[in-house]
Amino acid sequence: MAAGLVSLGAYAGGIEPLARLSTTRYRFNPPGWPRGQSLRLVVLADFHACEPWMPAARIARICDYANTLGGDAILLMGDYMSGMKLVTGVVPPAEWAKALSVLKAPYGVHAVCGNHDWWQDPEAQRLRLKETVAHQALRSVGIEVHSNRAVRCGTDAQPFWIAGLEDQWAYLTGRRTSGLDDLPGTLAQVTDDAPVILLAHEPDIFVSVPSRVSLTLSGHTHGGQVNLFGWRPAVPSRFGERFVYGHVVEDDRHLIVSGGLGCSIAPVRFMSPPEVVVIELGSA
Repeated sequence: MAAGLVSLGAYAGGIEPLARLSTTRYRFNPPGWPRGQSLRLVVLADFHACEPWMPAARIARICDYANTLGGDAILLMGDYMSGMKLVTGVVPPAEWAKALSVLKAPYGVHAVCGNHDWWQDPEAQRLRLKETVAHQALRSVGIEVHSNRAVRCGTDAQPFWIAGLEDQWAYLTGRRTSGLDDLPGTLAQVTDDAPVILLAHEPDIFVSVPSRVSLTLSGHTHGGQVNLFGWRPAVPSRFGERFVYGHVVEDDRHLIVSGGLGCSIAPVRFMSPPEVVVIELGSA
């Protein structure tokens, strides 16, 4: 029994979070998606850059792999910063942003920021700023960062919108959080009937997302990070396991939650390996 526990611990702490990388693929036609309009999205979430678990060199390798997947757009779902204490070193924003800068796609690389990008920026917290060093680092390497902003992408014949929410847990006040997300204001920027893809770091917003949005994408939960044969002891969501991972359909509205790439709180993953998500829309 002792040997088994040691082996499980070694796998969860030393193999799954460091040596595994899965590719999860989805293919479907969400409601409101135009017939014959195909789009491939590559989604990367929750890097949590730190030494030794997610150094800049590993981020660059993941990005090189993501470039081989043929995405029409690459979407970054936030939490580039790490809040873990069990680290040997910090990866400065300039370094992880440089690693991300190799990402390329015909319709661009689009990003939102996550709660840890806010929480690990003391000045943004103290002064209640409207952006963080993570926003600045991404922009400095040419990556579009969406903070309650919608942009029209694609071609004149096959357009679509990418709408990115600012973080729902941005500010910390003791054990309470408050957000900067503005869903109505973001969707009000959509000026035609082209389909909308919504980027929101935390999936909890999905309960308020209208059917006008063809697909909502989130990260944040890490798939629970530890999955004990279907039981996930810790899920950072007020809805528990309702939006913990994968393709969720409610009232004909579609959400995909990535399991993410890095670790939060503790450098452990079990039955929830780091993943890159590839989504094919309009080709099912």
